[in-house]
Amino acid sequence: MPGFLQVAYHYFFSPQVRRSIVYGDQPRNRLDLYLPPPTSDGLKPVVVFVTGGAWIIGYKAWGSLLGLQLAERDIIVACLDYRNFPQGTISDMVRDVSQGISFVCNSISAFGGDPNRIYLMGQSAGAHISSCALIEQAIKESNGERISWSASQIKAYFGLSGGYNLFNMVEHFHNRGLYRSIFLSIMEGEESFEQYSPGIRLKEPRVRKAASLLTHIVLFHGSKDYSIPCEASKTFAEALQGVEVKTDLIVYDGKTHTDLFLQDPLRGGKDELFDHIVAMIHANDRDALGKDAVAPPRRRLVPEFLLKLAGKVSPF
Repeated sequence: MPGFLQVAYHYFFSPQVRRSIVYGDQPRNRLDLYLPPPTSDGLKPVVVFVTGGAWIIGYKAWGSLLGLQLAERDIIVACLDYRNFPQGTISDMVRDVSQGISFVCNSISAFGGDPNRIYLMGQSAGAHISSCALIEQAIKESNGERISWSASQIKAYFGLSGGYNLFNMVEHFHNRGLYRSIFLSIMEGEESFEQYSPGIRLKEPRVRKAASLLTHIVLFHGSKDYSIPCEASKTFAEALQGVEVKTDLIVYDGKTHTDLFLQDPLRGGKDELFDHIVAMIHANDRDALGKDAVAPPRRRLVPEFLLKLAGKVSPF
């Protein structure tokens, strides 16, 4: 709570946060923009972030900590909202996210973003939804269909603690409280599992053709993630590599489902995941790398004993 209150203050009162920008015609078709301080010129790289929430409690503000911290490094972050269950099911979620990505690709220059340096990132359920949207877009593009954004326009995809094979997740989630009947309703029945399992779809001949359009994919996972075991990212990485997509898998020893996204950023100081993402985004920008090298360590937002207590009581 001490950390969340500080983040919430910046979320509601910082002039660098543009909240609830409309990107579509559905009630949840909104996004938040986190803009760098207006201290330097030129278009900035952009991260489109899709939050998690078990497909039920996702909300764009869950990405506020990431957005604020990346904005400090001259990176614009667009946190997408999308319909949750029961307001929508998986096809609605994928459609919403794709529409949000399209808005960013086509409109971000008006906010100082570089449309040629757009990165896509998803966490947990958001990693699943965003990877579905990316692969679906690549299929449309390879088939010559009319599209509003290009999968090849995405510079890199970052998947954090995601699940990419619904067949392997249904029993696991049932045992952890996301019961089979609810999960099947979210995913539109078992007959839709293959369509919304990126790790399975890559084996389809028509998807293999689309795979050549996929960007560099980097998957991050904690070895002690009990919400979505790290095996999910390992098998997805193998499937991607099987169709010759450039893929990196980074497993953080001892990290849980929330460590990488909540506890570590709240802890401040050095953060391997954050540093890795920033280094990739700034890889070809000498000036930005120079600023990163002398950037002050991130401020601790929560005492260590509270973080350890949170880790003990968290259901994730």
